[in-house]
This record gives sequence, C-alpha cells and structure tokens, in this order.
Amino acid sequence: MGVKLFAVVFVLAAPAMASAAWQVVATEQGKRVEIDRASIVTEPGGELTAKGRIVLDKPIVDPKTSSSYRIIEVVNRFDCAERTHATLKRSYYKEEGELLRQEEVRMPFDMPVRSGTPDDRLLREVCRPKSGSANVASASQTAEKVDEAAGELRKLNDSLVEKEVKKDLQRLTSRAGMALSGKGGGKKSAASAVQDIAWAYDGHGGPDNWSRLKSEYALCTSGRRQSPIDIREGIPVDLEPIRFSYRPASFRVSDSGRNMQVAVYGGSLGLLGKNYELIRIQFHRPSEMTVDGKTFDMDAQLVHKADDGKLAILVVLLEKGTENPLIQMALNNLPLEKGGEVMPPAQNIDVERLLPVNRRYFTFMGSLTTPPCTEDVLWLVLKQPEQISAEQLAIFQRLYKPNARPVQPGWGRIIKESR
Repeated sequence: MGVKLFAVVFVLAAPAMASAAWQVVATEQGKRVEIDRASIVTEPGGELTAKGRIVLDKPIVDPKTSSSYRIIEVVNRFDCAERTHATLKRSYYKEEGELLRQEEVRMPFDMPVRSGTPDDRLLREVCRPKSGSANVASASQTAEKVDEAAGELRKLNDSLVEKEVKKDLQRLTSRAGMALSGKGGGKKSAASAVQDIAWAYDGHGGPDNWSRLKSEYALCTSGRRQSPIDIREGIPVDLEPIRFSYRPASFRVSDSGRNMQVAVYGGSLGLLGKNYELIRIQFHRPSEMTVDGKTFDMDAQLVHKADDGKLAILVVLLEKGTENPLIQMALNNLPLEKGGEVMPPAQNIDVERLLPVNRRYFTFMGSLTTPPCTEDVLWLVLKQPEQISAEQLAIFQRLYKPNARPVQPGWGRIIKESR
C-alpha cells in the first residue's frame, strides 16, 4: 500500500526571496530545505506531487549552456510506506522566474531515506496530512508513538546485541578451558567483552556494531564524511587529469581472511600539485561505491599515501566480462592459507593494466570503509568500469563472503565529476 509522493529538495542559503508558499523544513550549514505544501496534489493511483527548490549562495556556471544559474527547482518521488525517494525533474533558473533550462531524469532510482537527513524531513512533511484534515491530530499522535517505539526498539536491540556478545565470549572462553573471570579474579565488563569481538561484515562484528567494538571506531557512526556513498548528482567540471606514474614493480599478495590485498612496491599518482605513493590494492565484492544506485560486481581500491600522511583512494569499478590480467596474476600468487602472504621473487605486476582507457573520474572527500573509519580521505572513482571474467569472479565468491560496507549518508557533501 506504499503511497508514492513527488517531493523536492534543497535550498542553499540565499536572500529571502521565496513566496509565502515556500516553507522551511530544515536548515544546515550553507543551505536551507524548503517545500511548497500548496503544490502537493494527489495523482491517480494515490501518488502525490510537490515542488521544492535549491537556491545557491553563489551562481554556478552551467556547462551545458555556459550561463550561470542560482536556483534549482527539483521534483522528487517519495514513498511514505517504503521510505524511499527518487529525483524526477530539475529546472535551472538564473534568478527568480528566469528559466535557463529543464531536464527530466531518464531513469529515476528509488533510494532509501535515512533518518535525520533533509530527505527524511521532507518525507515527513509531504506524508503528513494537510492542515484541516480530521486525521491530523490522530496522525501526529501516531507519529509520536512510532518515534517513541523506535527509540525503545533501538535500546532493546543494543541490549540484545550486548547479551549476545557476552554469550559468544562465554562460549569462546569455555572452549579454551577458561572462566569468564580474569586471572586476577575480576569479571570482564560488558565493554571488555565487546572489544573482544573482531570487526567483520556480518554478525555481531558487522558494520552496524563497528562503533561499539572499540572507542577508536566511534567515527564509523558519528562521522559526517563516511564512505562508501552512492555517487549521484555530481557537479560536471573540468577536473585536472590524474597523473599516473605506474610501472612494473615487485608485489606481495596477502589473504586477510576478509579479502585479497596486493601490496605494490612502486608507482604513484599526482593531483593538485601533490604526489601520492601507491601502497596496496584491495578488492571488494560487490563494489562499495555505487553510481546512481547501480552496484557493480566488484571494485579494486588502490590506496595511496602522500608524504604528509594524507590518503587518496583510486577506485576501479569491475563488471563481469573478459579476464583481467592483473587480477589473474594476483590470484596465481594467492597464499594457500588465510593470513598468509606470497611475494614472488621473479615477477613484477603492472598496475597500469588495471586502469580503463578513459580516465575521467568522480571525486569527493570521505573516509576509510573499514574501522577505524578515518575521515579526510580523497576518493577518486574512475567512471569507466573494467572487466573481470566469470571464472575470476567465482573464485572471489568461493573464497570470501561479501565484503562491502553499506552505503553511508552523503550529508550534503560536494561531488565533482569530469565532464
């Protein structure tokens, strides 16, 4: 019985030029979120439509027309029951009433609406009954009860997780012939028990619990620039080409138990006057980064480090097709045991062979996708995917469980893309 809604999006901070129909839903740094509730209309089939807009603080040059715009009106689709939204249409205005151009989104994709985000506030505003409805008071009370119940459920869930963690620890220690009490006779605390659980991609050590496992993992929940994200609505600009300096180099293949990693002893990339040395390549299945909601079969993440310690991660998206020579060389030297490593003495690996011909890319600031989820990481995602054979993909499926962290909230961060 999901009710489809068409709603709107963001308005960045600007002079107050909205008409009385525009209603502020939320404010954030550099922007405010508004909706025109008077524009909400019930469509055949139970769908709703509504208007919203983005008013930029400073004009942006439109690459398609070479003119500047400052206002964007956006139509989104919101599903109240499923809590999803999708952008349907955008209209660009130079100033109030001065239309520059319009565009329809060819393939709208429904994305989940996360609690506490501007989209969540819009969904709440669009989905609530119109003023004057006899159901307003009842709906409001129901919403309050739902929020209260959700809070209680979260507390209950946290309690259950802690109890299960304790049970796991007790089972592990009993197998080792040890009591839960330490050698000094004192009992382990719940916090200590939690810290005995290793981070993982599922179970008690899974992504939802990373921040509970260790205090240094707190950013995994509290961070506002976490990765991965769904890459959409990037700003098309003339990005500086990445300067790749890869060459055949010695390498070491290791099996972490969670994924395969290839340490490379040579190669770098340069961007914005800074040089980043290649450290390793790590593989994830499925891809951690998604593009307009699309998930790829795998991705290869090339981790680089600058002299000042800053990280830059280059992502090559992988989709099923022909055999990938670099991946095959790594698989040929995969260690025979979990936690093992192999450094072939007479072989070099050519990272250049992993890169697509088209080097255009997306870029944004994010974090590590594994604990401790450190932020201030520069992400560079190549737009053209490379291929991996069905046989190679089957090997990863056999050896490793899915090892991709779920997509994280964008929190309004800027994404640029090569045009």
